[in-house]
Amino acid sequence: MFLISMSQAKDWPQWGGRDERNFASDEKNLPSAFKPDGSKTENGQKIIIPGENLKWSANLGTQTYSTPAVAKGRVFIGSNDARIGDDSRFQKTGGSTFICLDEATGKLLWQFVMPRLKTKNPKFNYDDLNLGICSSPTVDGDRVYVVSSRGEVHCLDINGQKNGNEGPFKDEGEYMDDTRIFPDKPGRFDPTGTNVPSLPKPVEIRPVDGDIIWSYDFIEDLDVWPQDAVDCSILVHGDYLYVCTCNGVDRSHKYIPSPSAPDIIVLDKKTGKLVAVMDPPLGNAIFHGDWSSPSLARIGEQTLVVWGGGDGVCYAFDTYFTSGENGKPGKLRRVWSFDCNPPHNKFENGKPLPYNKNSKGPSEINSTPVFYNNRIYITVGQDSRHGPGPGCFSCIDATKEGDITETGRIWQCFDVQRSFSSAAVGNGLVFIADYTGILRCLDADTGTNYWTHDLKGRVFASPFLADGKVYIGTEAGMVTVAAAAKEKQILSEVKFDGPIYATPVAANGVLYIASQKHLYAFHVPKN
Repeated sequence: MFLISMSQAKDWPQWGGRDERNFASDEKNLPSAFKPDGSKTENGQKIIIPGENLKWSANLGTQTYSTPAVAKGRVFIGSNDARIGDDSRFQKTGGSTFICLDEATGKLLWQFVMPRLKTKNPKFNYDDLNLGICSSPTVDGDRVYVVSSRGEVHCLDINGQKNGNEGPFKDEGEYMDDTRIFPDKPGRFDPTGTNVPSLPKPVEIRPVDGDIIWSYDFIEDLDVWPQDAVDCSILVHGDYLYVCTCNGVDRSHKYIPSPSAPDIIVLDKKTGKLVAVMDPPLGNAIFHGDWSSPSLARIGEQTLVVWGGGDGVCYAFDTYFTSGENGKPGKLRRVWSFDCNPPHNKFENGKPLPYNKNSKGPSEINSTPVFYNNRIYITVGQDSRHGPGPGCFSCIDATKEGDITETGRIWQCFDVQRSFSSAAVGNGLVFIADYTGILRCLDADTGTNYWTHDLKGRVFASPFLADGKVYIGTEAGMVTVAAAAKEKQILSEVKFDGPIYATPVAANGVLYIASQKHLYAFHVPKN
């Protein structure tokens, strides 16, 4: 029996499934063999070839980086706005779409279109790659939280507009107007001062649209300057949301325009009010950008929020904080820090290595810290356009305090190259992949390497562990299924219709895999 230290999994309501962000589940009876629908042409006609163990599939955009959340009989996922159907209300301007599907059938229940953030500032390198929503949603009760492609934290009703337009946010019609030019900050979005705001042309709100309860714009309110995209997946703990703002460099890739902007913020989940920040911020210590999502570590009676910084350091903060004075937000108290870049990644011949010089040098943290058995498992990595390079996979003792770079190191694997992946841990094993496409099975206690497998494609997703199997997808559009064991056994390799950047997940006996254009639900049919 394959054991994982969590209760029997049902819903998968957030990135990593649970607060610890361990990409592992106790789901059973998941398919090891499956295929999406295919097609062929005979006599000039397109014929659909039914998939294998396919329950349903649903259309997404043309770029999908968001991993689905499954809860309350619904499936939530973000994509871009390139395939929002024949809805004449929208022009498909390179923005994003947040989609809610029926868990049983894959039928669209509602969707919310978020127009692209337009700017005339040539240095502002954000929201211009048509990526759509990169954040994976978090479901909490009858609310779903997501970071929009525009740098906003949205609290949405899981029922959409079907049960009416709940407030206090009531301006969904204006928000969805993708022709509107918004008033911009001089010197920020519009350095010339020529971007004249236009009057909104509210879109007609329909029952199939999303319903924002409240929204918090951290780009506008906190002067955050994201690099390329925001991709933080929100952590809910008690009455609060913990969010990474994805602050970073401008288009020059050398200058941090907003060094005073907070890297981590805490919002009241009921109102969206800012209640605490990481202070002091990383500022100019950021190499390129902040892209890690926070996780939760429960150690005895203490609860920590753990996050990977854009400076390559993993931080742990106390979840207890006091309110600031005169209406200002409180400050998160740092409990410990661990530099995830080993010395040989930072120095050569006794001299500091600059960031990404000839594919050398230290890296930021793009992955999510995974908490398991009082330990944190975490990788370092860089922007995919920087290519491969030296990385490190660290196992950290989360019970320490202070600078624990030396005292908290349990083991490190230097063979793991730069990585976007978060870990999957269970039954004494840990599975991790790096950007170059090497999947590794390591001993969770010692770091001993049991086996490696070349996935023959670059990896942006994380391995998913369930039912004695490991699932992982690649940019080449291949999903590999391996036995979760010390001995290497590849069970299947399945080709999909495009790149796979999202992580496979499972809920209620169904395996979900998102390609760039479709979300697939696979299961083992009951006889």
